[in-house]
Amino acid sequence: ALGEDIVIHADANSCYTPDKAIEIGKMLESHNYGHFEEPCPYWELDWTRQVTAKLTIPVAGGEQDNWMPVWKQMIREHVVDIVQPDVCYIGGISRALRVAQMAAEFGKPCVPHSANHSLVTVFTLHLWNAMPNHGPFMEFSIEDQDKFNRMYTPGLEVMDGKVAIPDEGYGWGVTIREKWLQSAAYQVSTL
Repeated sequence: ALGEDIVIHADANSCYTPDKAIEIGKMLESHNYGHFEEPCPYWELDWTRQVTAKLTIPVAGGEQDNWMPVWKQMIREHVVDIVQPDVCYIGGISRALRVAQMAAEFGKPCVPHSANHSLVTVFTLHLWNAMPNHGPFMEFSIEDQDKFNRMYTPGLEVMDGKVAIPDEGYGWGVTIREKWLQSAAYQVSTL
């Protein structure tokens, strides 16, 4: 119903055993899905490796991983076909870019995780532009974009399937709105 130009991707959110993930993955393959994200609990690398080995649909993962030895294992041992570091979970642009570069050495694409309403989408746009092996698309929240627009300016806008990297001013190219800062909840930690 969507037409041949639309590619649907599936995210299992770490919920299947290998046998169930393979069953679901085969169904996704039969319907030409683009990739199958996090089919097994993310910490169960052996489970995910089993699924990746049995499917032709690319298996993606890594959004919750932040320890470089785990990333090295995931990439070298072909646990996933597509790596998905999250700039905020992994500890910044430099570390996310290091994962993308490791994946590039093994011929794997990187489609960073950026699926929530925060500055992570802005950070990821900059990362995506710097990666040698970015995938053909970037995750972009389908939820109400006004949440972004209330947080910073300029707002992000999808035009012809693309989002421009913000470049107004210094740093990330966006300005945090004073009204949003004043309405934000704050918590102060002390020793």
